[in-house]
Amino acid sequence: MDRRQVILQGATKSFSMFGYKATTMEQVAKLANVGKGTIYNFFTNKEELLQEVVISMIRDMKAEAEQTLSPNASFIENAHNGLMKMLQFREQHLLFAKLIEEEKAIQTPAVKQMLVKIEEEIVTFLADRLRLGIEKNEVRPCNPDLVAFLLLKSYLAMIVDWQLTHEEALHEEEILELFKETIFRGIANGSSE
Repeated sequence: MDRRQVILQGATKSFSMFGYKATTMEQVAKLANVGKGTIYNFFTNKEELLQEVVISMIRDMKAEAEQTLSPNASFIENAHNGLMKMLQFREQHLLFAKLIEEEKAIQTPAVKQMLVKIEEEIVTFLADRLRLGIEKNEVRPCNPDLVAFLLLKSYLAMIVDWQLTHEEALHEEEILELFKETIFRGIANGSSE
């Protein structure tokens, strides 16, 4: 493994354990088992290092979601499966959880920027799938970016926010059925429901 990758792994561990603000280049160097100066051969500063770590996380998240898509499935099934996989990946990723925690507690600008980047990537992923659905005549003509944003925020509300005020989390099947009967029904074109 090359040094750049080792540094990124050390940075991911440090950001996941300590958050962005509390991470130092010394901690990253120690976790990566490299000299602090070696980090600066690859990255200008801590913010650039965080950006690279988040870009890598987004790439992995998209790859996971892509694996759930099937050319034989309807738009609704693919949209649901892809979005659920991306959200599960986000929930399970310690770095993402730590960034959300830090943004809520400290409102670090660099962290907020990275969370916005993650959201933008998910919305773009969904909007691209909506455009394909429109081309295949499975989805009614719509503004894919707005509908993708609506889908993401609605899924987040059902998966994350629901649990904050209710004793039991909703099951994936319940969420899919709710979306089939509401949002997906509204955007589905005829027989693809």
